[in-house]
Amino acid sequence: MVNDIIIRRPVAGDIDDILRLLRQINAIHHEGRPDIFSLGTKYRRSELEAMLDDRERPILVAEVDGRVEGYMLGELQEHPTDGIIITPRTLYIDDLCVDEALRGRGIGRRLYEATVALAREEHCSDVTLNVWSFNPAAIRFYESIGMKARKTMMEQML
Repeated sequence: MVNDIIIRRPVAGDIDDILRLLRQINAIHHEGRPDIFSLGTKYRRSELEAMLDDRERPILVAEVDGRVEGYMLGELQEHPTDGIIITPRTLYIDDLCVDEALRGRGIGRRLYEATVALAREEHCSDVTLNVWSFNPAAIRFYESIGMKARKTMMEQML
Protein backbone atom coordinates (compact mmCIF):
# COMPACT_ATOMS: atom_id res chain seq x y z
CA MET A 1 0.00 0.00 0.00
CA VAL A 2 1.11 3.53 -0.76
CA ASN A 3 0.22 5.91 2.06
CA ASP A 4 0.59 9.32 0.45
CA ILE A 5 -1.89 9.14 -2.42
CA ILE A 6 -3.61 12.37 -3.39
CA ILE A 7 -6.68 12.02 -5.62
CA ARG A 8 -7.49 15.28 -7.37
CA ARG A 9 -8.67 16.91 -10.56
CA PRO A 10 -5.85 17.27 -13.08
CA VAL A 11 -4.18 20.44 -14.32
CA ALA A 12 -2.54 21.08 -17.69
CA GLY A 13 0.86 20.13 -16.26
CA ASP A 14 -0.40 16.58 -15.64
CA ILE A 15 -1.04 15.79 -19.30
CA ASP A 16 2.44 14.40 -20.00
CA ASP A 17 2.00 11.86 -17.18
CA ILE A 18 -1.51 10.96 -18.37
CA LEU A 19 -0.13 10.40 -21.89
CA ARG A 20 2.65 8.20 -20.42
CA LEU A 21 0.04 6.08 -18.67
CA LEU A 22 -2.20 5.99 -21.75
CA ARG A 23 0.74 4.46 -23.66
CA GLN A 24 1.05 1.74 -20.99
CA ILE A 25 -2.64 0.85 -21.30
CA ASN A 26 -2.45 0.94 -25.08
CA ALA A 27 0.50 -1.49 -25.03
CA ILE A 28 -1.61 -3.98 -23.03
CA HIS A 29 -4.45 -3.63 -25.54
CA HIS A 30 -2.13 -3.89 -28.54
CA GLU A 31 -0.49 -7.02 -27.12
CA GLY A 32 -3.89 -8.59 -26.36
CA ARG A 33 -5.58 -7.70 -29.65
CA PRO A 34 -3.15 -6.38 -32.28
CA ASP A 35 -5.92 -6.96 -34.84
CA ILE A 36 -7.91 -4.15 -33.16
CA PHE A 37 -5.38 -1.88 -31.42
CA SER A 38 -2.40 -0.16 -33.03
CA LEU A 39 0.31 1.40 -30.88
CA GLY A 40 -0.26 4.99 -29.82
CA THR A 41 -2.58 6.66 -27.35
CA LYS A 42 -6.35 6.77 -27.14
CA TYR A 43 -6.33 10.58 -26.82
CA ARG A 44 -4.06 13.29 -28.13
CA ARG A 45 -2.78 16.15 -25.97
CA SER A 46 -5.31 18.59 -27.45
CA GLU A 47 -8.18 16.23 -26.62
CA LEU A 48 -6.99 15.84 -23.03
CA GLU A 49 -6.62 19.61 -22.72
CA ALA A 50 -10.23 20.05 -23.86
CA MET A 51 -11.40 17.39 -21.40
CA LEU A 52 -9.86 19.31 -18.48
CA ASP A 53 -12.67 21.86 -18.77
CA ASP A 54 -15.46 19.51 -19.85
CA ARG A 55 -17.82 18.91 -16.93
CA GLU A 56 -19.32 15.90 -18.72
CA ARG A 57 -15.88 14.24 -19.09
CA PRO A 58 -14.49 14.22 -15.54
CA ILE A 59 -10.90 13.22 -14.94
CA LEU A 60 -9.27 12.27 -11.66
CA VAL A 61 -5.56 11.71 -11.12
CA ALA A 62 -3.67 9.90 -8.39
CA GLU A 63 -0.56 11.75 -7.30
CA VAL A 64 2.15 9.84 -5.47
CA ASP A 65 5.27 11.69 -4.30
CA GLY A 66 4.47 14.67 -6.53
CA ARG A 67 3.96 12.65 -9.73
CA VAL A 68 0.77 11.47 -11.41
CA GLU A 69 0.85 7.67 -11.20
CA GLY A 70 -2.76 6.93 -12.09
CA TYR A 71 -5.86 8.41 -13.66
CA MET A 72 -9.55 7.88 -14.29
CA LEU A 73 -11.08 9.28 -17.47
CA GLY A 74 -14.85 9.38 -17.12
CA GLU A 75 -17.94 10.29 -19.07
CA LEU A 76 -21.26 11.30 -17.56
CA GLN A 77 -23.93 9.67 -19.67
CA GLU A 78 -27.66 10.36 -19.78
CA HIS A 79 -29.75 7.44 -20.97
CA PRO A 80 -33.26 8.08 -22.17
CA THR A 81 -35.70 5.58 -20.78
CA ASP A 82 -37.26 3.49 -23.50
CA GLY A 83 -39.91 1.79 -21.41
CA ILE A 84 -37.74 -1.26 -20.79
CA ILE A 85 -34.26 -0.15 -19.69
CA ILE A 86 -34.13 2.46 -16.96
CA THR A 87 -30.68 3.80 -16.02
CA PRO A 88 -31.06 7.55 -16.16
CA ARG A 89 -27.52 8.76 -15.38
CA THR A 90 -24.26 6.81 -15.37
CA LEU A 91 -20.64 7.63 -14.76
CA TYR A 92 -18.89 5.54 -17.39
CA ILE A 93 -15.21 4.91 -16.71
CA ASP A 94 -13.65 5.31 -20.13
CA ASP A 95 -10.21 4.45 -18.76
CA LEU A 96 -8.67 3.75 -15.37
CA CYS A 97 -4.93 3.23 -15.16
CA VAL A 98 -2.20 2.94 -12.54
CA ASP A 99 1.46 2.93 -13.53
CA GLU A 100 2.50 -0.67 -14.08
CA ALA A 101 5.35 -0.35 -11.54
CA LEU A 102 2.90 0.64 -8.77
CA ARG A 103 -0.04 -1.70 -9.39
CA GLY A 104 -1.31 -3.65 -6.38
CA ARG A 105 -0.54 -0.88 -3.89
CA GLY A 106 -4.02 0.55 -3.42
CA ILE A 107 -3.84 3.40 -5.93
CA GLY A 108 -6.47 1.95 -8.26
CA ARG A 109 -8.80 1.26 -5.35
CA ARG A 110 -8.47 4.88 -4.16
CA LEU A 111 -9.13 6.16 -7.69
CA TYR A 112 -12.21 3.97 -7.92
CA GLU A 113 -13.51 5.08 -4.50
CA ALA A 114 -13.10 8.72 -5.57
CA THR A 115 -14.89 7.91 -8.83
CA VAL A 116 -17.84 6.42 -6.92
CA ALA A 117 -17.96 9.52 -4.70
CA LEU A 118 -17.97 11.70 -7.82
CA ALA A 119 -20.77 9.61 -9.34
CA ARG A 120 -22.86 10.12 -6.19
CA GLU A 121 -22.22 13.89 -6.30
CA GLU A 122 -23.39 13.86 -9.92
CA HIS A 123 -26.58 11.93 -9.00
CA CYS A 124 -25.62 8.88 -11.04
CA SER A 125 -27.41 5.58 -10.58
CA ASP A 126 -24.29 3.53 -11.31
CA VAL A 127 -20.67 3.39 -12.40
CA THR A 128 -19.88 1.30 -15.47
CA LEU A 129 -16.89 0.36 -17.60
CA ASN A 130 -15.80 -2.07 -20.27
CA VAL A 131 -12.94 -4.50 -19.76
CA TRP A 132 -11.41 -6.76 -22.40
CA SER A 133 -11.43 -10.51 -21.81
CA PHE A 134 -7.70 -10.68 -22.67
CA ASN A 135 -6.96 -8.61 -19.54
CA PRO A 136 -7.56 -10.99 -16.60
CA ALA A 137 -5.58 -8.80 -14.18
CA ALA A 138 -7.99 -5.92 -14.81
CA ILE A 139 -10.99 -8.21 -14.47
CA ARG A 140 -9.69 -9.49 -11.11
CA PHE A 141 -9.10 -5.92 -9.93
CA TYR A 142 -12.60 -4.76 -10.88
CA GLU A 143 -14.16 -7.80 -9.22
CA SER A 144 -12.07 -7.17 -6.07
CA ILE A 145 -13.56 -3.67 -5.72
CA GLY A 146 -17.12 -4.99 -6.03
CA MET A 147 -17.91 -4.62 -9.71
CA LYS A 148 -19.90 -7.36 -11.44
CA ALA A 149 -20.36 -8.28 -15.08
CA ARG A 150 -23.45 -6.68 -16.61
CA LYS A 151 -23.28 -8.20 -20.08
CA THR A 152 -20.88 -10.04 -22.37
CA MET A 153 -20.09 -9.00 -25.92
CA MET A 154 -19.49 -11.92 -28.26
CA GLU A 155 -17.69 -11.95 -31.61
CA GLN A 156 -16.86 -14.17 -34.54
CA MET A 157 -13.81 -13.09 -36.50
CA LEU A 158 -14.23 -13.17 -40.29
